[in-house]
Amino acid sequence: MRRCAMCFGLIVCLLLAGCAGAKPQRFQQVYLDVFDTVTVITAYASTREEFDSLCAAAHEELLACHRLFDIYNEYEGMNNLKTVNDAAGGEAVAVDARVIELVRLGIEMYAATEGRVNIAMGPVLALWHDAREAASSDPEHAALPDRAALEAAAGHTDISAVIVDREKGTVRLADPEARLDVGAVAKGWAVQRACEKMREAGATSVCLSAGGNIAAIGAKPGGEKWQIAVEDPFGGGNYASVLALSDLAAVTSGDYERYFTVDGVRYHHIIDPETLAPSARWSSVTVLAADSGLADALSTALFNMDGAEALETARRFGVEAFLIRPDGTTVETEGFAAFRREG
Repeated sequence: MRRCAMCFGLIVCLLLAGCAGAKPQRFQQVYLDVFDTVTVITAYASTREEFDSLCAAAHEELLACHRLFDIYNEYEGMNNLKTVNDAAGGEAVAVDARVIELVRLGIEMYAATEGRVNIAMGPVLALWHDAREAASSDPEHAALPDRAALEAAAGHTDISAVIVDREKGTVRLADPEARLDVGAVAKGWAVQRACEKMREAGATSVCLSAGGNIAAIGAKPGGEKWQIAVEDPFGGGNYASVLALSDLAAVTSGDYERYFTVDGVRYHHIIDPETLAPSARWSSVTVLAADSGLADALSTALFNMDGAEALETARRFGVEAFLIRPDGTTVETEGFAAFRREG
């Protein structure tokens, strides 16, 4: 079951007081209508009007991406990923350029991670999603997806069935049973787009938090970096780490945000493509990267790797990573410590 979002997701931007009355001033806006999470924009700006302009640019982009990447709902006047899924096995669907680029990223990340993150896992993920929703409605009768059904669904997760024509602006699923699910990449990609829109609007000091996706534009006035807390996956109100970031994204994937329980065992939402079950290697994976979309995709991919492979993959992509095992032990890339807040 989904836990309360009052902590603003898996990692949160720590907003320190003491700047009221200074120029520029600190402003904050909260949105509840994008990507089923709490989105918080905190920025330093000279005026409320300037801040509102930055927020409008970000929110417009996030809302558009939310609708375009939605696999459950239709929206008037647009073809989105639900449209693509509904047309599986049929004609190619003309889509917005943002859909094209997101799907291309998903295909590229599949190849680059040897399938550890797969946007074509929709048929398998749908079975787990339905089981989680059923458990939420009726916890006493919570049940796991049928194993035979999972194995049958896995036969329709071939990424080669996803055909993108960039010139024509179309996406086609060649397999009638194929389904896209871009949950591992969409929010981070959208956050990156929102940051680009804010930069174009003149942003120089912003922290955007969308659930487990944080992106920092610049630093605070005076050069102090944004303070980012990585939530302790075992609860207790503690932080696993506190980071100091500027012009960097931090994305955390965890086993404690979306889950359901069967016979006392918790089953989370990050599904291992090899086992077709929740990955048991890690409780939390945090990735730091200049690009939020890349960080989002890699946080899922690393979750489905053992420690040595995860660290090597992070090094290959030039990102930093911090991973927490279910027993509480941790591993991290060599450069991660440099981003920890001093003191």
